[in-house]
Amino acid sequence: MASEEKSLHFIEQIIEDSLTNGFPQDKLRFRFPPEPNGYLHIGHAKSICLNFGLGLKYNAPVNLRFDDTNPAKEEQEYVDSIKEDVKWLGFNWSEEVYSSDYFQQLYEWAVAMIKKGKAYVDSQSSEDMAIQKGTPTQAGVDGPYRNRSIEENVALFEGMKNGDFPEGSHVLRAKIDMASTNMLMRDPLMYRILHRHHHRTGNDWNIYPMYDYAHGESDYVEQISHSICTLEFVMHRELYDWFLDQIYDENQVRPHQYEFARLNLNYTVMSKRKLLQLVQENIVSGWDDPRMPTISGLRRRGYTASAIRKFCEVIGVAKRENIIDVSLLDFCLREDLNKTAPRVMAVLDPVKVVITNYPEGKEELLVAENNQEDESAGYRKVPFSRELFIERDDFLEVAPAKFFRLSIGNEVRLKNGYIIKGESVTKDANGVITEIQVTYDTDSLSGSGSEASKRKVAGTLHWVSIAHAVEAEVRLYDRLFIDEAPDSHKEKSFLDFMNTSSLEIVKGYVEPSLAEAKIGDHFQFQRLGYFVVDKDTTDSKLVFNKTVGLKDAWEEKGKKDENSINNSLKEINKYFKVATREERIAIRKAIGETLSGISNYSLLQNSFRKNINNNKSSLLFANFILKYANLKPSDYDKEDLSKLYLMSLRSESTFVRSRAILNLSNLDYDSDFVNLFREEVLKLQSNPSKSTTERETEFIEKFLLK
Repeated sequence: MASEEKSLHFIEQIIEDSLTNGFPQDKLRFRFPPEPNGYLHIGHAKSICLNFGLGLKYNAPVNLRFDDTNPAKEEQEYVDSIKEDVKWLGFNWSEEVYSSDYFQQLYEWAVAMIKKGKAYVDSQSSEDMAIQKGTPTQAGVDGPYRNRSIEENVALFEGMKNGDFPEGSHVLRAKIDMASTNMLMRDPLMYRILHRHHHRTGNDWNIYPMYDYAHGESDYVEQISHSICTLEFVMHRELYDWFLDQIYDENQVRPHQYEFARLNLNYTVMSKRKLLQLVQENIVSGWDDPRMPTISGLRRRGYTASAIRKFCEVIGVAKRENIIDVSLLDFCLREDLNKTAPRVMAVLDPVKVVITNYPEGKEELLVAENNQEDESAGYRKVPFSRELFIERDDFLEVAPAKFFRLSIGNEVRLKNGYIIKGESVTKDANGVITEIQVTYDTDSLSGSGSEASKRKVAGTLHWVSIAHAVEAEVRLYDRLFIDEAPDSHKEKSFLDFMNTSSLEIVKGYVEPSLAEAKIGDHFQFQRLGYFVVDKDTTDSKLVFNKTVGLKDAWEEKGKKDENSINNSLKEINKYFKVATREERIAIRKAIGETLSGISNYSLLQNSFRKNINNNKSSLLFANFILKYANLKPSDYDKEDLSKLYLMSLRSESTFVRSRAILNLSNLDYDSDFVNLFREEVLKLQSNPSKSTTERETEFIEKFLLK
């Protein structure tokens, strides 16, 4: 029992405490409250799994409640997509409800609050209200309309409801405390005028409640026991409770708000506004573009509901914000697909292979295992013939030492088939290989039990018989952003970090068993990754989306880039020890090539900042980042740049000083910034160091003349 209690996350522990303190289990009720102003994303999946998971654990109802209080942004399309996503994830709601179901009740409660002196109509502009509200360090002041009579407030609010006033002319505010330390308690808005068509109530209403007012009151109407929100609503809890205080009846369940950390994924943006921008600007093909972090996009990409649920379970429910590596989501997906996806053969960059000693016109069916992880998956038969496709990069005429694929004079095994040996090639006028001639060992058929079949060779290749191959369009998807935190950089747009290689469309060839594949079917293309049949597939056109590779290429690249940075820093130390200028130039060029090949903006920025210190190797490396990395001078924080240049110009090393002067002279800075360091360079000229070289003196003179 003790170990089971330890495994509870903090929300479950809160519920257990409620039950221990006498709260009736049959009164437990939860809700998932999306706003229908966009498609749900992977962050919402965490909330869905949490709320519906609690319902399953405690055998309690969970409502699906649409927070449809802003008709300017909400559409029925979003309602439909949200319902589809929740069902696809494997959950069923108790009641489908809408905040708009309660508009009349919310209005009546608002009128009652006006009559109790707890709310008033404010006719200031939004700008004046913002000024009157004060700042976090300065108390607000009462507005000119705060003490309107109850009669006038009731009349104005009714006029707002009836559509007598234009948008922006009046709002209804709660009358709380303009000096509160919580800015949200300084007479928050309850209603605004919107002459908009609502997707459910039509044109019945001209006023719509604000989220903070409608949310808690809707929880109360539905008798939600535990209202679970993300951490950004911590400061809203006081207001949530205040609104409930105005209507609470002791004979009813009083909802309580609890907050957990939202899901933050690297290499992703989670803002609905930014996702909408991607859709509206046609940067992606729609909300369900397989590169989008939306649930519909992930589904179309080939992610499974069970993998997403497993991911949400693994990351857990925490009180503190953190960033989860998207590689963990892919790991959960690979684990799931590895057990369920049939293994098939497909060639995406084909080159023709002719088995010269295989009889012309002969065909045979080879036995292939469908999934070695699933005994019940059985076997299938794959046609084999004299002419095959293999991947172009599975062949080299002359093989280097550790090339374990096909080459002239070397042998490989064809998956489920024979051992072949490279003999010769045919090339076109441009020297591109158009055909590879091979021979096969007739006794080497895989699984035949012959001595030849047991012979070990260096590698095994997948293939497709040309005569039987089915042509397919294959969409090779990758991450949408090249930076791990695309929307976190000051003065940079998240659009600056788009991955221009996030989609490549190729013509591939697949084995004939896939001709009958249905939309949504998952497969492992052997040695290539996991793929799913896309919804664009028709009777005459087969379309596959790449879901995920067999290995995490991004993790490998990330480690490689980090290792490259660390190795370059080691090379920097040699820079100060070598005897000749030629040796230093060679080291500098090698470091420059390494830095120019790194596209990870955050890694470069972090490496730059980390190396602004008094160590001469670090300072030189930071200057090399400025010189060689694929970033613009404007990408760096000016304060960091100023600190680096001051420290560099005061360094004991002529190499550091020289590189700093060259960067100031040659990089694209404005003259005002460069002139900030003119005095430091003048000091170097008038009072040269013992380490000053002729080259440094030459750089100083050119800088001062410029």
